[in-house]
Amino acid sequence: MTLDFLTPRGVLLTLAVLVPLASYVVVSRRAGGVRGAIGLPELSAGRRLVPVVAVVSIASLLGVAAAQPILQSTSKRRTRSDAEAYVVFDISRSMLAQKSPKAPTRLQRAEGAAVRLRAGLTDVPVGIASVTNRALPHLFPSPNREVFRSTLADSIGIERPPPGTSFFTALQQALKNATNLGSLTAFATQRFFSPSAKHRLLVVFTDGESPSISAAAVGRSLRRAGIETVFVQYWGAREKVYTNGVAEPRYRPSPQARQMLEALAAAAGGRVYEENDIGAAIRRARDDLGTGPTVAVAGSRGQPIALAPYLAAVAFLPLFVLLWRRDR
Repeated sequence: MTLDFLTPRGVLLTLAVLVPLASYVVVSRRAGGVRGAIGLPELSAGRRLVPVVAVVSIASLLGVAAAQPILQSTSKRRTRSDAEAYVVFDISRSMLAQKSPKAPTRLQRAEGAAVRLRAGLTDVPVGIASVTNRALPHLFPSPNREVFRSTLADSIGIERPPPGTSFFTALQQALKNATNLGSLTAFATQRFFSPSAKHRLLVVFTDGESPSISAAAVGRSLRRAGIETVFVQYWGAREKVYTNGVAEPRYRPSPQARQMLEALAAAAGGRVYEENDIGAAIRRARDDLGTGPTVAVAGSRGQPIALAPYLAAVAFLPLFVLLWRRDR
């Protein structure tokens, strides 16, 4: 539980109490002189202090309220210190294919499955990456599920970023296919995983519509880096890419996609799953990661509670006392 102030300078409003206090001191002295002149007894210390305490309380409460304090709760959770995973999205244009103009696209279906996968890997840091003809990280492995969700919502989209440019990729884009799963070798050769991650996993959501690659070379690279792989295919022979409700004639689903994915998975020691078998894919992911030591980390943050309205409401109590005493 933490207490933060959105506008800490607002507490300077408390200094406004100096004006009424100075006035009170002047009036009290004059009243004391008048009482002495006409022979009335002095007021008790208690009766003199009540207005002072009331005014100070009002100013203090309103000053703290002006600083806009918020109370934030943070849960603790345990996460694996020896394991990391990436959810890798194929964001090439072919992932726009859908069964009908109003049906979810392949990428949208994959995003829904990714949320389920993240929920199934509760104690493992999970990152997000995308692949076209290159692999790019969007979120390095993190134990924070809220960050995972926000990154997924804000960063993943078709050709965001677009594939690297070359004559070959320009030709692929003309054919509405810029996926090259050979770029998965970047996870083995670049610093996607931290050195402490002894258990490493890629869960790749793709339609598998990649040009011919050396599956043996890619698989060998991933295995040498100790990276386990799970492939989930989003593909349908009758799916089309639609623009304004009209199917694009240049896109045709590739019937060789599954064969290519199977060859790549076999070379990498992984397995290919259909999109409707995401539960089995999650179980395989957990088995690949196994068990290991955990450490305590900050977990999700609860809804912040604004305290300013409550402090302002409490300020009415000393104000009521002050007004009630004034009538006595």
